[in-house]
Amino acid sequence: MNIVYLGSGEFGLPCLNALAQSNHSLDFIVTQPSRQAGRGRKPTPTSVAEWAKSHSIPFTETENASDPQMLETIAGHKPDLILAIAFGQKISSDLIKLPSKAAINVHASLLPKYRGAAPINWAIINSETRTGNSIITLAERIDAGDILAQNQTDIAPDETAGELHDRLANLAAPLLLETIDKIANGTAVYTKQDDSKATVAPKLKKSHGFLDFAESAEFLKRKIRGLWPWPGASANYLSQKTAKPLRVNIAMAQIVPASNTAHLPPGTLDENLNVICGRDALKITKIKPDGSALMDFRDFVNGRQTRPGDTFVNMEK
Repeated sequence: MNIVYLGSGEFGLPCLNALAQSNHSLDFIVTQPSRQAGRGRKPTPTSVAEWAKSHSIPFTETENASDPQMLETIAGHKPDLILAIAFGQKISSDLIKLPSKAAINVHASLLPKYRGAAPINWAIINSETRTGNSIITLAERIDAGDILAQNQTDIAPDETAGELHDRLANLAAPLLLETIDKIANGTAVYTKQDDSKATVAPKLKKSHGFLDFAESAEFLKRKIRGLWPWPGASANYLSQKTAKPLRVNIAMAQIVPASNTAHLPPGTLDENLNVICGRDALKITKIKPDGSALMDFRDFVNGRQTRPGDTFVNMEK
């Protein structure tokens, strides 16, 4: 089949690699425009644009794939299938109707659970133990199309959103090829979602990562895992020695029982340099100070001369 791909994020790269090696024709790619990134704020192409260049696949960058001129361009490629993965744009009904066979999407959740932009993150934050991929038809309502295929995987107890993202991306590729073959030969089964069981996974903002140490250590650990590497679980570290706040992202932590100093306010470091929480405490193992690289917490402690009584202060929303 002749395929037009709509995508921007790294999640779709394993699927692109699989398509490039299949007997289907990846004819054209549509992706988001370059964005300013890094300290130099240089325009940076999407990972999909970089992939298209390296594989000599024609592509275009657009702010609106449903623009009439862009619709005409896509129609000119006479797609049998439109495939959207981590595209970052709303797709119009006119675009959905273009291909002769189907317009489909790969979504990183077990739909109808976690419709929206951040299904991997919210699955971890909400203490799910299993997740997976769903291949669905594109619909005007976000992630509400018919289900063609799903696969499942356990979420490891210490797995971060970044790690789960990469695993799900790799798991999606063989499922996608199998589904496309079924669409091509007419054996695909389309199953409507039960909208009454739908939950949402809203787009993340930096403020989602602000930690409140009055909450339980168990919940805070899930936030730390679910928000790494972006937007990160953040707080201000306040040293008694300098009294200057330093913004940090906590990248990894373990739950430990509260010590004899549990009467201290939440966010305070006890005699073992664990952070007192609303229930239990957190033993930080990895931390990223603002403007610095990710490091072991013991290196942070040594460099900052951290001591009991120092605090992690909640960020202001």
